[in-house]
Amino acid sequence: MSAAASGTERPVTRAVEAPSPMRGGADGFAQEVGTLLGKRPRRLPAHALYDALGSALFEAICHLPWYPITRAETALLHVHRRSILEAAGRHPRIVELGPGNGDKLTTLMHDGGSRQRPCNVHLVDVSASALDVASASLRRLPDVVVHTHVARYEVGLREVTRSRVRGETLLVAFLGSNLGNFDPPEAAALLRDVRGAMRQGDTLLIGADLVKPVEQLLAAYDDPLGVTAAFNRNLLVRLNRELGADFALDRFAHEARWNAGARRMEMHLVSLAVQRVHIPVADLTIDLQTGETIWTESSYKYEPVAFAETLRQAGFAPGASWQDTTAGFLLTLAVAR
Repeated sequence: MSAAASGTERPVTRAVEAPSPMRGGADGFAQEVGTLLGKRPRRLPAHALYDALGSALFEAICHLPWYPITRAETALLHVHRRSILEAAGRHPRIVELGPGNGDKLTTLMHDGGSRQRPCNVHLVDVSASALDVASASLRRLPDVVVHTHVARYEVGLREVTRSRVRGETLLVAFLGSNLGNFDPPEAAALLRDVRGAMRQGDTLLIGADLVKPVEQLLAAYDDPLGVTAAFNRNLLVRLNRELGADFALDRFAHEARWNAGARRMEMHLVSLAVQRVHIPVADLTIDLQTGETIWTESSYKYEPVAFAETLRQAGFAPGASWQDTTAGFLLTLAVAR
């Protein structure tokens, strides 16, 4: 998971009150859902997890004891914030992709009021509701001017850089292991897009969730309180509301799987009965067998050496990095070459 697809750690991770700004708006959302559900294995777009309720449920997940990533990353940001901001230059323009509730960037920028002039912060997310929450958090800081962009990461970043002034440095924050919500080719392409929007010497602050014991991963994605299960099943609530679908929630169970070969956690919705589901706006009817699943999200985990190589291949020179070995989380400050 991450905040983004809002967010925070999953992907992002991380949501919207009206349909997300997906390709083509509501019609594009329906087309995307119809295409993915019509194939085998059946899938749904992970970014659709983050409507207003989904975003709120994900924020709750970040407080669970079985999901320590947010706390680990926030602690690393607190300890190393001075070094990070110094590396970004005297007057950086700061962009966060998938800001979640804004707490982590607030932690990074809470530097005792040492800024000599207002700092421009740009937040990019597909979730209007998440951006509102993050903006409110950051606006409590002195001398911070917040701009929001309801868009996908690469689109929002391009909007930000079009108005960049001469001599202004750029710090792009991509926290919460949001990159893990993209499969490896997509992640590589996104990093190249980010690098393409940057100038040589700009900085990228990026978090990565690391490979860890399976028991720890399963507890994080299938918590005993059932919050993650509600987060996953809420996707069906959204389809019922926005696309006129007739998913019966009590006929689907949440399932978390560790795919060791791909090094990823997967979230699925498992059909508990033979059933037929209609999705009128997507012009689709599907027949599900007992035990058949709908794959809703992937979260790839990394090894530190391989992650550094991924950054190099995208055009970055990995710089300082800090690791929480207990939570299995890595924070890296990379420089655009």
